[in-house]
Amino acid sequence: MAFAITQTCCNDASCVAVCPVNCIHPTPDEPDFGTTDMLHIDPAACIDCGACADACPVDAVFPVESLTAPLKAYADLNAAYYADRDPAPHDRDPAPNFHTWAPPVYDRVLPSDFPELDVAVVGTGPAGMYAVQDLLLHTSARVTLLDRLRTPGGLVRYGVAPDHPSTKKIGEAFRRFHDHHRLRLRLGVEVGADVSAAELAERHDAVIYAVGACAPRRLGLPGEDLPGSIPATDVVAWYNGHPDAPADGIVLSAERAVVVGNGNVALDVARILTADPEDLSGTSIAPAALDALRSSRVREVVVLGRRGPEAAACTAPELRALAHRTELVLDDHDPRIAEALDAATDEKARLLRELPREGVDWTAPPGTRRIVLRFHSAPRAFLGDGAVRGLRVSGGAGEVDIGTGRVITAVGYRGTALPGLPFDETGGTVPNEGGRVLDRPGTYVVGWIKRGPSGGIGSNRACARETVDALLDDVVRGRLVPRRGGRAAAALRRLRGKALPD
Repeated sequence: MAFAITQTCCNDASCVAVCPVNCIHPTPDEPDFGTTDMLHIDPAACIDCGACADACPVDAVFPVESLTAPLKAYADLNAAYYADRDPAPHDRDPAPNFHTWAPPVYDRVLPSDFPELDVAVVGTGPAGMYAVQDLLLHTSARVTLLDRLRTPGGLVRYGVAPDHPSTKKIGEAFRRFHDHHRLRLRLGVEVGADVSAAELAERHDAVIYAVGACAPRRLGLPGEDLPGSIPATDVVAWYNGHPDAPADGIVLSAERAVVVGNGNVALDVARILTADPEDLSGTSIAPAALDALRSSRVREVVVLGRRGPEAAACTAPELRALAHRTELVLDDHDPRIAEALDAATDEKARLLRELPREGVDWTAPPGTRRIVLRFHSAPRAFLGDGAVRGLRVSGGAGEVDIGTGRVITAVGYRGTALPGLPFDETGGTVPNEGGRVLDRPGTYVVGWIKRGPSGGIGSNRACARETVDALLDDVVRGRLVPRRGGRAAAALRRLRGKALPD
């Protein structure tokens, strides 16, 4: 029997690299890599060796015969990807190593006298850790890894929903590098407060910033700053126990909550707010958040999409998982919704077509616990005097007021300026070319602060490869001249006469 890739696929292509018959697609050199929701195994070519399951960092690969009820559909989904493609022959050459597919900035044939570099990496999330992994496995560099928080992990630790434990498992793959003999881990060190960008640059041959994009985008609507209006970033930080999030920061006293946006983060928030607290009790959810959910009055969460269902920003696997766990209803307020679903042929449209439809009466109080998906509906204004009491939204029959005491905006992230580095206020990124920070030789960026808030965990692998390639190429071409001094980690500990924590 063949293997199948399921919901938690992270798209980092570790499975592709180990497949002996090249039956997992799209590969990183194919046009649809990074745009599909997940990778797929060709059942006609799979030889049932299990190498992909062993290599998967998030436990997303299983034998087809062992798929449980919620995951059985993924056998057909994997096969459907190959319906219009030529089957991969069993005698095809084994898939080349992942690194042969990454952006062709540098070919990785390092000269024999390539120096031992001292590199600082700022940020312990996926982007930073993929860069660390690349440096430690493919060069002799000494790496100092810094994070402003005292618990490493970044997005994996504080961004992934607690009911997605398989996705969080990729953190285990990253943690093995924390004890590498050429790596020094320095937690609780903030650039701009404990050490400056200039000091890091002075004492290292290169510095790679992987600081992410954690600030919320704003809607810019009247009443957005009223109490009761919060960004999804705050909710995610709260239920994941982020040290910056107050334990009592989210009050769940409203029977109806509205989430503006319908990407994966919006679905995560809606799912957690409507989940049975006992189903979350064995997860990594923050204890204070679990207690709040046990006493929550939230019965209904409305997920608002400005465009039609064909443009829903969530992935099909996330939508499928949501439908299996929660009562899900489609607000049938606009004839364009049915027209779009009838015309679309993708997996998300098929899932949405199967949902019950209802013309929701927003003047009636919520009944059973559920999530309502409302498309073709943009927010117009936050309503209330002194606190949010409703949200005015557009609709097929004109504007309507949805009564609610809690509005959560999930319309995207943006990066924030880092002291000592240039910053593009429009895009929320550090200006760069292929990871090289403009006008800052020896300084590089990776992840969302480099390319903007797009792509999941696995997207950072190729992104890190491009940045590390740029760094290596700069050394080989003489654009970056390594220092000949002592260990960067020792120098860092002496900065400002401060003993940094181990």
